[in-house]
Amino acid sequence: MTAQTIYALSSAPGRAGVAVIRLSGPQAAEALLALTGREVPKPRVASLRRLKDADGALIDEALVLWFERPHSFTGEDVAELHVHGGRAVLAALFERLAQLPGLRLAEPGEFSRRAFEHGRFDLTQAEALGDLINAETEAQRKQALRQMQGALADLYEGWRAKLVHALAHLEADIDFPDEDLPEGVAAEVKPQIARLREEIAGHLADNRRGERLRDGLMVAILGAPNVGKSSLLNALARREAAIVSDIPGTTRDIIEVHLDLGGYPVLLADTAGLRETADQIESEGVKRALKRAEAADLKLVVLDATRLQGALPPETLALIDDNAIVVANKVDAGSLPQGYAINGRPVLPLSVKSGAGMKELLAMLEQEVVARIGLTGSATLTRARHREALIECVAALDRFLAGGVDAELAAEDVRLAARALGRITGRIDVEDLLDVIFRDFCIGK
Repeated sequence: MTAQTIYALSSAPGRAGVAVIRLSGPQAAEALLALTGREVPKPRVASLRRLKDADGALIDEALVLWFERPHSFTGEDVAELHVHGGRAVLAALFERLAQLPGLRLAEPGEFSRRAFEHGRFDLTQAEALGDLINAETEAQRKQALRQMQGALADLYEGWRAKLVHALAHLEADIDFPDEDLPEGVAAEVKPQIARLREEIAGHLADNRRGERLRDGLMVAILGAPNVGKSSLLNALARREAAIVSDIPGTTRDIIEVHLDLGGYPVLLADTAGLRETADQIESEGVKRALKRAEAADLKLVVLDATRLQGALPPETLALIDDNAIVVANKVDAGSLPQGYAINGRPVLPLSVKSGAGMKELLAMLEQEVVARIGLTGSATLTRARHREALIECVAALDRFLAGGVDAELAAEDVRLAARALGRITGRIDVEDLLDVIFRDFCIGK
């Protein structure tokens, strides 16, 4: 048990109808007794109690819930106080809690950390909890829930179990040469490791789908000055996020808005018009626009339908590739030949002013977003931390598969691979290795 009992506001800060204060730790029961003058209620049964200060004056009437260890979020004794959410109520209650012995204010994320330390969930599930709290779209919610339910943990722990099993056989071949072990143990391990290596490599080759879904797909609006980029941003955002003007070079810095496209998160960025300019500030804006184009997951290149007769500006033409959606704005004032395409990319007719083509553009954007970050049937890694550990794991397995006859070095590579996987979930234990050795080979019977 952790020595100190922690408390904090678990609901959102600010004035509200109801606020929830959570206490976790060995003094939680004593704290309830001090606040209410009564013993803890039955576990998981809401009880109406009067909360009083040190002089016996009433602070508030609250619903009190009691969760007995280990059947709580943190695995410790936990109390929840559902009080009225006024600032004065919370201030008085927190003042009283601070006076009680053994209690202190929780640090950020400390409830979740204690839950992990008490085995309530692993690191991937703890991360998923944060993702679920911060989810803004339906797809983000579903991905976070899937990870919270153990999809990633089950996958990585399954791989680690296979590595531990293989390592146990290799270690047994090294450490117990006099025992009656099956012949060719090491030779049997290599094909198993090779298959596992390919499975992990295939999981890594996901085009960062899960990470993009978690953070939002980055879409950059690009094009020459006065083609309607800022107007398009405002139309997609359905608000006046960017200044619109007939004066070229109005947009000089990057303006970002968050969109929900079909349940998927998108970070849409309006950029400076691409052209040669002697203005230092505008020139910096152009540089930033080109950098954003390089970093973007998808480019939305905007042309002017009234100026398609001549050659396109080279700065714009260079952006049109397989990772670009191309639109010709202002078709209300110009025209676009049927089947018009640039660099093999079809050009969508559009008029931000009249709304013509907006429905088709949204459908195309949604299609491209789903193709890049749409949910799949399999679990997807969601953080750079996962990816780094998996890359380390694959590298260790590659060394094992390419290694020579030194059994100890081969075993060390497999051990490093298993440790890399264990770091993702936070479950690294040498005891399971010993269990496999003695169970499979009955050594010392």
